[in-house]
Amino acid sequence: MPYEVAWARQRALRAEILAGQGTEQLALLEHRAVVTFGKREAPGNPDPEALRARGVEVFKTERGGLATWHGPGQLVGYLLFDCGRRGLGVRRLVERLEDGLIAYLGGLGVIAGRREGYPGVWVGDDKIAALGLHIQRGVTMHGFALNLRLGPEAYPGIIPCGITEGGVASLDRLIPDAPGPEEAAPDVAAAVIAALAQAAP
Repeated sequence: MPYEVAWARQRALRAEILAGQGTEQLALLEHRAVVTFGKREAPGNPDPEALRARGVEVFKTERGGLATWHGPGQLVGYLLFDCGRRGLGVRRLVERLEDGLIAYLGGLGVIAGRREGYPGVWVGDDKIAALGLHIQRGVTMHGFALNLRLGPEAYPGIIPCGITEGGVASLDRLIPDAPGPEEAAPDVAAAVIAALAQAAP
């Protein structure tokens, strides 16, 4: 799905939720190659014009975090979630998303976990899933990106999320017969929703 289409749908859905007319959703999809920037400017961010010259779409978004890549072989999850109604703080919500992804990977025999000071899911020093949210009046947008079968075109000339102390992991480099986004989506959804459904502390 083109990034701008998914982005526009998220904004519309969140507006409906904020107006009391919409329901929470978790959308799982795959993008063509795109680099998105968060709100924060940083020296490690790549040059947008250089990326466009390589045929990579570029978008400046309202989410937190630095530049990251989305594209083929990566499952992207966009979460429209009412933290206020659910009684779940931002930090706890991030932990629940991480828990769901860690549980999914664990079911495939991959030992993943957190890394102190860095949101996301890690296998050793390498990040396999990135997280980035934007929250307006307690309702989230954006979400996570899980690397499943990344090709050589992934992360062109960027330092993912500005993190230099580690690399990027992809599931197909960790286990044989790694699922692609379409195959993985139902099980990832089940694991993430189960984590979100836990009673608020």
